[in-house]
Amino acid sequence: MAKSFLLLFLLTIISSSSSSSSSSSLLSHGLTRGSSLSVENKDELLVSPNGLFTAGFHEIGENAYAFAVWFSGEHTTENRTVVWMANRDAPINGRRSKLSLRKDGNLVLIDAGRHVIWSTDTKSTSSSLRLQLRNTGNLVLDDGRGRTVWESFDYPTDTLLPNQPFTKNTKLVSSRSRTNCSSGFYKMFFDADGILRLIYDALETTTIYWPHPSSLSWEAGRLQYMYNRRAILDSDGRFNSSDGWKFQSADFGMARQRIMRMDVDGNVRVYSLVEHESGMKLEVQWQAMSQPCKIHGICGPNSLCTYSRDSGRECRCLPGYTMVNPRDPSSGCELQFNTTCLQDECDFIELRHVEFYGYDVRLHANYTIDDCKWDCLRDNACLGFQYGYGLNQNLGISTYCCIKTWLQNGYELGHDHSMYIKLPKRLVSSFKQKTVGKSSFADCPPTLLTTITRSYEQNNDIKPLGFIMVFGCVIGFIEIVCIVVYWYFSTKRLSKIDRISYFLAATTFRKFTYSELKKASCNFRDEIGRGGASIVYKGRLSDNRIAAIKRLNVTSHHGEAEFQAEISTIWRVNHMNLIETWGYCAEGKHRLVVYEYMENGSLAENLKNGKLDWVTLLDIATGTAKGLAYLHEESLEWVLHCDVKPHNILLDANYSPKVADFGLSRLFDRSDIGHSNFSMIRGTRGYMAPEWVFNLPITSKVDVFSYGVVVLEMITGLSPLSKNQANGEVELIEWVRSRVRELDRNRMECWVEKIVDPSISGKYDRTVIENLVRIALQCVEEDREARPSMSQVVSMLLHV
Repeated sequence: MAKSFLLLFLLTIISSSSSSSSSSSLLSHGLTRGSSLSVENKDELLVSPNGLFTAGFHEIGENAYAFAVWFSGEHTTENRTVVWMANRDAPINGRRSKLSLRKDGNLVLIDAGRHVIWSTDTKSTSSSLRLQLRNTGNLVLDDGRGRTVWESFDYPTDTLLPNQPFTKNTKLVSSRSRTNCSSGFYKMFFDADGILRLIYDALETTTIYWPHPSSLSWEAGRLQYMYNRRAILDSDGRFNSSDGWKFQSADFGMARQRIMRMDVDGNVRVYSLVEHESGMKLEVQWQAMSQPCKIHGICGPNSLCTYSRDSGRECRCLPGYTMVNPRDPSSGCELQFNTTCLQDECDFIELRHVEFYGYDVRLHANYTIDDCKWDCLRDNACLGFQYGYGLNQNLGISTYCCIKTWLQNGYELGHDHSMYIKLPKRLVSSFKQKTVGKSSFADCPPTLLTTITRSYEQNNDIKPLGFIMVFGCVIGFIEIVCIVVYWYFSTKRLSKIDRISYFLAATTFRKFTYSELKKASCNFRDEIGRGGASIVYKGRLSDNRIAAIKRLNVTSHHGEAEFQAEISTIWRVNHMNLIETWGYCAEGKHRLVVYEYMENGSLAENLKNGKLDWVTLLDIATGTAKGLAYLHEESLEWVLHCDVKPHNILLDANYSPKVADFGLSRLFDRSDIGHSNFSMIRGTRGYMAPEWVFNLPITSKVDVFSYGVVVLEMITGLSPLSKNQANGEVELIEWVRSRVRELDRNRMECWVEKIVDPSISGKYDRTVIENLVRIALQCVEEDREARPSMSQVVSMLLHV
């Protein structure tokens, strides 16, 4: 018996050596079907034929790795110039992880031998399928017949290589810091107008800063609405974009390897590999922003960015503020005082030649400084105001002041503008005209996020003979266990299959495990939407159905019993204009709901992109009304949605509407409709009925009100919150009513043309739109008794 164990052990070693040899041999030709690269074997690398690029596992933290492409010759992790990364936001373990090209043609990255955390989602039956690294740095999955199945050039991270196309479907996203490669806040992309832009996209704010947002496209040398959105950096250092933006690197024409990178500081730069005595180094040959302080978000809120050639860029807190995190200036500064103060308790300090770009809540022309101070003092939310001179078309040079409730993007100017900061008088008196809390990060960028650590238990050293004995005993025990398990499950297999088949045939609604949904969504990788208490991911279930998986942030008081009680009602709700629920997960602290996936996204997205014509919009209005009428009057339970808005109206492949997010809104027994008490206000500002504000009983009429606002938004293309007019700000409902009343007096001029969105394509019937507006205005009456029910709305729409 011992001899057999020893023989088995030796065969295992021989097999492992053979496998390792085979693995090494395939690296020179690429990765073939059924083969893998292991994170534990540092020699398993893909190298381009010219030797310029290398692909393999790159260490991005303590025992944390990503599969990446970098310039060859840079052997240490610290010196590598990474040009592409597969899993920058989901690092893998340093043991038992691998990159595998499966036999079905899918390239997958497996974490610790368990979970697929990244894949190309490809399929191929070609026997010649191979993963290769090209001379250009492009990682390509080729079927051997000249057809590319997948390539890394279509999915750039923060770097663009020469002759790599940059299109409307791609974007460059900066790293979070120089020591953290996860996705940062700065992006380069083509906007909806076809303009190449840089954007600061943080958790609380999103602003475009290049080209300067105050400049018109033609002033920035850009062309709008071009059919193609495409840019490319060629091998000579010339950059061309379809919007007309062109430039040449400082070393244009020289035979050098170049890259274009979205850097961690929000600037886009072109680098060239230049040979020095100590080796090849990257040198900057072009950059988009010559004034680094004008990059948004670089110093965070309530701080001032200054720049000099000697000290570089510095972030300083404003008077009365302290830095949130001295190691991370981008986190900004926080208040040291209470902003709520009486007018005679506060005063202002002046910061000359300083501007805080954007976030103006009010703009006043021809105001004196005293007028601006009075306006800011009476507003507790006001933190200060910008004062300066501008060119007025009617009055020539005039003064202006901008009232600000958020101090963001502060920097020093070279011309005469002043920023007045509101502070308690006790702080103003001690101020000596200079900022405090200085923090420089010109030379040594801080670590913004904690380095990822993956740890494993280590076994004690064992002598070779003892190891062989232990190994033999383990193998013998495993053989016995396998025989017993196989015998047990072989007798139960048929009955188990019968039970599973019967369950799936009985209902398509089921309870999923958390691991199932995690696998279906590739570790919750593909986010397609989010709300205040949930994030929605796209996933593929085990039966190949494409699903929308909503991950809920359920509070602790919301127990599993109540959650499953509501779920048991949702799956019985069935209507062609309501999103179909396929199942749920209630496991531990995890609460997820699985819905059908809607190909054309939400109504909000389509309204923003201007994809819908009038015929489709009328169909959407009718279908949405039918779905809400079913919830109110036909379902087994009385269901109030409480948050009807364009974001919760989804469109399928045929642009048919389906109301979403109704399941966990509110469920009542029909016999108890009169006692619909809510513990908190629900809904979205702009769409909420007056009952919420005045604490009146909540009925289905709150959904009718929200529906009316949605219809007015569809017709006008305007936000429900406000519309800027010559006379100030007017709410959408009041604006439409005033236009109808004003132009109804003079029938020579129809009001329909004055309120419809001119960007919506297709012809419309004036009478139909007029009736639709009147129905919507009925729905948004302040008195809930004056509003129709949803079934009455459906009837009116069908007659329209």
